Amino acid sequence: MDQALNILLARLLAHRFIPRRDPLARRALIDEGFRESLEHRLNECGLQLLENPYAEYIAVGLKPEMEDWVFGEGENWLSNNMGLPRDAIALLVVLWALIVLPKRERQIARAEGAGDTQSDMFGEQKPITHGEEIAPGVPEDAVYADFGKKLGGKARFSMNLGQLAKLGFVVRRNKMIQEGPLLDLMIDYAKLAPRIIEGALGEVLKLSGTRIAMEAEPGDDEALDDSAELEA
Repeated sequence: MDQALNILLARLLAHRFIPRRDPLARRALIDEGFRESLEHRLNECGLQLLENPYAEYIAVGLKPEMEDWVFGEGENWLSNNMGLPRDAIALLVVLWALIVLPKRERQIARAEGAGDTQSDMFGEQKPITHGEEIAPGVPEDAVYADFGKKLGGKARFSMNLGQLAKLGFVVRRNKMIQEGPLLDLMIDYAKLAPRIIEGALGEVLKLSGTRIAMEAEPGDDEALDDSAELEA
């Protein structure tokens, strides 16, 4: 077990994330003893495992009590711990709302549908669906058309999108913005989802063709700036 743990920890630290379908990642998710040993090793280093059943990857991050010791010397950590400027955080929130929220609804609907199928007695045990079928992404041009001016114009939009892609939040492919390995892991769904769905950014979820229908409301800019809560 020690060698398997060492390999998994080394891969997580070197690559930042690995697919949950990876044999060692799967073992960490289904083998209780192996999971406990992994979490113990991480805890000794001030780290924690980042995973949720709706995400296609697993990763590691800082434990909350370690954030001040690691990031406390700078100023950016007060709003996020990845050095992102405010307009990049705003773009991240928009993309999270457009990609992760609809994906989560589809995953829950499929899981519930599988459980309700009488002809499939093992429907409830089926794994949650991941991949492009569930999270197809959004057109880059449509996102810019609806939010580009609010997010600093063409140059800033392109630069921030590139930074988010470099950090692993999104993947840019054929003018489409798709979910990256960390988009559903590094943002606290339980905290952010209600603020978007019930707040001024709720309209961001309404899609019309390839465009995103959203009427700007008072307070939108402020909500974009402070809604993202990244996990270390």
